Amino acid sequence: MAKDYYATLGVRRDASQDEIKKAYRRLARELHPDVNPDPETQERFKEITQAYEVLSDPNKRQMHDLGGDPFAGAGPGAGGFGAGFPFSDIMDAFFGTAATSRGPRSRARRGRNATIRVELDLSESAFGTTRELVVDTAVLCEVCHGSGAAAGTHPDTCDMCHGRGEVSQVTRSFLGQVMTSRPCPQCGGYGSVIRHPCQECSGDGRVRTRRTIKVRIPAGVEDGTHIQLAGEGEIGPGGGPPGDLFLEIVERPHTIFERRGDDLHCTVAIPMTAAALGTSLTMETLDGNEEIDVRPGTQSGQVIPLYGRGVQRLNESGRGDLLIHVNVETPGKLTPEQETLLRELARLRAEERPPGKFTPGQQGFFSKLRDAFQGR
Repeated sequence: MAKDYYATLGVRRDASQDEIKKAYRRLARELHPDVNPDPETQERFKEITQAYEVLSDPNKRQMHDLGGDPFAGAGPGAGGFGAGFPFSDIMDAFFGTAATSRGPRSRARRGRNATIRVELDLSESAFGTTRELVVDTAVLCEVCHGSGAAAGTHPDTCDMCHGRGEVSQVTRSFLGQVMTSRPCPQCGGYGSVIRHPCQECSGDGRVRTRRTIKVRIPAGVEDGTHIQLAGEGEIGPGGGPPGDLFLEIVERPHTIFERRGDDLHCTVAIPMTAAALGTSLTMETLDGNEEIDVRPGTQSGQVIPLYGRGVQRLNESGRGDLLIHVNVETPGKLTPEQETLLRELARLRAEERPPGKFTPGQQGFFSKLRDAFQGR
């Protein structure tokens, strides 16, 4: 009686190739000899393997549907793992990897990415700038146009693998015949051999050169920012697509301002008389000099904000602020006349013997951590 391979795999007669493959993988995981070594299970595994070999081949499946013998005229190993059996489906059943056909690989490969450090002043980072950068990179060979072959020649088909890029070998195992493939040792898996390399690029399809590119640095970048320029890297071997060029921003320290995000900070020192009476100062900003007012009674450590005088926000509208920290200086040496005037001022303010105002000191990080562990 003819075997019913559909019943063997537990699928309908109109099952699709995907349904047949899924059914085989499920059964193979259950019945593989490495999982169930008993003889009955091994025999069952051979049956489902034979059923899959038939139903996965359109010609053998058609012959089976017509009532014929799908293995008629087959050589040794028929009904087991024939030379054309997709053995990778067994591996796929256990490792979940799809069967793929390698074939000849292309000589053209994507080029490598490159990184260039770009140093900027604070004003350039804040408002953006345009730079011309000199890049040492690989470009397409103008003689062979990426083929790697000398002018008037072309790569020849490999006579070992006949253009397939791989050679196959059939071995026998306890599962039957197994076909394995490996890259062709003569052509390296390319399927072709360059017998006359281009003298300009030595067969690589590209040459190194120096070129100048103009790039726009957006406003708001800061130290450590990376800017990607797609397709501006080096050309790949064999004339492959170029990689990307990355710009790493290095911001030079400013003599006055310290940048914290989009805000700028600076410190201005004023005498105690100016802090007490109030004054005006000419302040340097990224937008030029500006007059700022110091209110009477300003204390040391007080902050005077200049809104919108900081750095442009990256890819957003608006700017950060400029924060001016005031440091009130106390004179260390006084002339007799100055000392007399200050003592008179102290007498008028009843501050000749001030009582003083004590406040708790600020705890450092490790002191707070210690107190937390001690339950305070």
